[in-house]
Amino acid sequence: MSDEEHHFESKADAGASKTYPQQAGTIRKSGYIVIKNRPCKVYLSLSLFFFHVVEVSTSKTGKHGHAKCHFVGIDIFNGKKLEDIVPSSHNCDVPHVNRVDYQLIDISEDGFVSLLTENGNTKDDLRLPTDDSLLTQIKDGFGEGKDLVVSVMSAMGEEQICALKDIGPKN
Repeated sequence: MSDEEHHFESKADAGASKTYPQQAGTIRKSGYIVIKNRPCKVYLSLSLFFFHVVEVSTSKTGKHGHAKCHFVGIDIFNGKKLEDIVPSSHNCDVPHVNRVDYQLIDISEDGFVSLLTENGNTKDDLRLPTDDSLLTQIKDGFGEGKDLVVSVMSAMGEEQICALKDIGPKN
C-alpha cells in the first residue's frame, strides 16, 4: 500500500434530492413535473398515440409508435406555460414541493418580509411576492394591523410566498 494521502473535494449537495423519478404515464393533471428544469404544476396531461410508417430502403412498413404523454405545465414560481412530450414508459423528474405557513411579522422598505417560524425564530430571506393581487392584499392587510399568515411554497431550491390567510386583527 502507498503512504500517499488522498483528498477528495465534494461538489455535490449533501442534502436530499430536489426531484424524484416517476413514470410519465402515471403523472396526472394537478400533479407536479419538471419541464425545462423548472418545477411545474401539470395543467394538461394527454396520452397521445403516434402511429407512423417509417420508410426504409427494403420498403418494409414501419412499426407502431409508442404511447406519448404531452404535458402542459405552469411554472409554480413565475406562471409561465411550458410543454413537453415524453414516452409514457419513460421516467420524468418530479419536484419535491413543500408548503409551509408562517406568521408575518414585518415588511421592510426594501421588500423583504420577516416571518415567524414554528420554533419561534425568524425567517428574513424572502421577498414580497411579484403577483400584484397577492402583494396588494399583504401590504393592505399589514397596513391595517391585521394578523396575517403567509404560505410559502418551495421546490428545487426556490421559495416564494404563494397565499395569504387573514387570522384577524392584532391584539
